[in-house]
Amino acid sequence: MKVTESLAKEVNVRQACAALTVSSASFYRWRNRQISPSRENRRPSPPLALSEEEEKAILQILHEERFVDLAPPEIYSKLLDEGQFLCSVRTMYRILAKHNEVKERRNQLAHPHYQKPELLAERSNEIWSWDITKLKGPAKWTYFYLYVILDIFSRYVVGWMVAHRELASLAGKLIDQTCEKQNIHPKQLTIHADRGSSMTSKTVAFLLSDLGITKSHSRPHVSNDNPYSEAQFKTLKYRPAFPGRFGSIEDAREFCQNFFRWYNREHHHSGIGFLTPEDVHYGRVEQIIKERQAVLNTAYEQHPERFKGVMPKPLALPSAVWINKPVTTDPVQH
Repeated sequence: MKVTESLAKEVNVRQACAALTVSSASFYRWRNRQISPSRENRRPSPPLALSEEEEKAILQILHEERFVDLAPPEIYSKLLDEGQFLCSVRTMYRILAKHNEVKERRNQLAHPHYQKPELLAERSNEIWSWDITKLKGPAKWTYFYLYVILDIFSRYVVGWMVAHRELASLAGKLIDQTCEKQNIHPKQLTIHADRGSSMTSKTVAFLLSDLGITKSHSRPHVSNDNPYSEAQFKTLKYRPAFPGRFGSIEDAREFCQNFFRWYNREHHHSGIGFLTPEDVHYGRVEQIIKERQAVLNTAYEQHPERFKGVMPKPLALPSAVWINKPVTTDPVQH
């Protein structure tokens, strides 16, 4: 604007503003502020406005213990019931806004910060994931509860149970029996679960502590923190033979027994190089991959042109499995 003012001394204001693409109204407004800087700030007070002393008195009442948890409309109503009128509800809001208090004014309990679980498994029986899912019973609103413990490295179901209800004591019994069956030693294992009532119960927490097992939990409402159990339940429920309802708990147990036998022994899992969970869990991978390689070598020797001269290799077993692998930022290449 100063350049415009200088140019306007040599030519008129209209020409100076046009040459510098400045609005003439903006120029005059700027020049008026230079002449009288406080003119715009001198806004006359409305004749009905509260005085500064009255505002302080009202704010002091709004800060009283009995009103600190209440919104202005409720404060206004309570004062009317007491035969007192201070000001309108809108004025109360305006006074609070003037002092930056249009917000929750009481002290509230803050939700704790839940850390994202980052778990690494490089061998079997290092990290287990467990969860509970509902199976529909014979009638509406009736359910059976399927408890499943899964080794995330091998995808092997190390323990399962179908029960009438979800109880921490049943979960603890299953975990205890499964650890004994898998010969788990103290400080060997981490068990991960979501934040269901059974998973976070003191019964299970005390058991894990007694067994020397580290516990881990998903963040609230984050299903991706427990992906292996979720994926396993999807495989169960998307099987063609999975029924809409089970006639009895015996039917549910029989179905699950057949399913987990297939899942562990016959299912070639895409996440573990199309090996079966049982082969991975019990260390038969090296021999199986060697045999697959022998078959591919024979096929290559017979028809190398079909492979374009490149020796085929079987899919390898991943060397590590993560729950929430940390994101590493590669250094910028110059």
